Amino acid sequence: MSNNTPLIWSIYIVKCSDGSLYTGISNNVDKRIANHNSGKGAKYTRVRLPVTLVHIEKSINRSTASKREIEIKKLTRVQKLALINRA
Repeated sequence: MSNNTPLIWSIYIVKCSDGSLYTGISNNVDKRIANHNSGKGAKYTRVRLPVTLVHIEKSINRSTASKREIEIKKLTRVQKLALINRA
């Protein structure tokens, strides 16, 4: 970025119209959710619109966000729901 402002990365979970959960990372979650809902997001969510943001976590950098995303993706659905409800 030209103004040297550090990017803030986030890990997010959205609930799809079929009830499934999708986990991703972004440095602009609002824009990313809009992309998902316009059909320009992940292939998984394109056929499960609309999506609703149900969980977000901040991260210090992209690497840490990616590692946390992998951790969350390895959780069972029950564990993900517990994570969502805990926050």
